[in-house]
Amino acid sequence: MKFPVVLHKDADSEFSVTVPDVPGCFSAGSTFSQALDNVLEALALHLEGVVADGGELPQAKDVDAHLDNPDYVGGIWAVVDFDLTPYLGKSVRFNASLPENLLLRIDERVSKDHRYASRSGFLATAALRELSIQVF
Repeated sequence: MKFPVVLHKDADSEFSVTVPDVPGCFSAGSTFSQALDNVLEALALHLEGVVADGGELPQAKDVDAHLDNPDYVGGIWAVVDFDLTPYLGKSVRFNASLPENLLLRIDERVSKDHRYASRSGFLATAALRELSIQVF
């Protein structure tokens, strides 16, 4: 899922980063890049807690949905990719039939695109997009 994040930096401080669509999820870093790396860890810890508590996984909105929020004035916007699939429950094996040429195209994409670790990962991402729970 692509989560918009907003970073702020005051003089003599680290970069603070907030995930507007995940209330209570924030992090920091001494550099812009480190702050973005650290927010991925913060998201993982936060979502582990959400799942453990039986809560619903958050839905990311476009950056535009947050631009008028006064809490984010003066911030620098970025988008981080976070894989939600580990938080969706255990994997279940099933059989599916697809046209051969479609399967070949899927396998070609998986071999070239680092976002997909496997054919199953690609299919899960496609299903999540169709169900409006974007992973990438």
